Amino acid sequence: MSKVTINSYTEFEALVGKEIGVTDFQTITQAQINLFADATDDQQWIHTDTLRAAKESPFGTTIAHGYLTVALLASHWNSLVEVRNVKLQVNYGIDKLKFGQPVRVNDKVRVRVKLLSIVNLRGIAKAHLHVKMEIKDQKRSVFVADITFLYHFV
Repeated sequence: MSKVTINSYTEFEALVGKEIGVTDFQTITQAQINLFADATDDQQWIHTDTLRAAKESPFGTTIAHGYLTVALLASHWNSLVEVRNVKLQVNYGIDKLKFGQPVRVNDKVRVRVKLLSIVNLRGIAKAHLHVKMEIKDQKRSVFVADITFLYHFV
């Protein structure tokens, strides 16, 4: 995967309506799941108890927290795109978030991103993106959502 470089608002705007790209696959590990459980105080057994999950879970193993998968958006976005000449990027919002299926431990996930729109708000670029997280060799998405970032170009 080659990284998309955006140097200006005009270059960003040229991508409206286009798929910006698809990230490489990332394996979701039990260590990641456990760290997220510790950070969010969500120790539900379907996430952290590998023995119980193997016996009692309908998934046959532990699964990642839904919000862990959403939290990975930042790293996937940053692996896909480099926005230059900005002094600040802010996560602004998530709309229409819908989970489609859980991510089992050791699943490989990637993110597909399309730029829906971008507007100039007095020097601040408001970029509205459609994102879809996919599991390798699965048809259903982990989730789909529309996310918004604000970029303060210099």
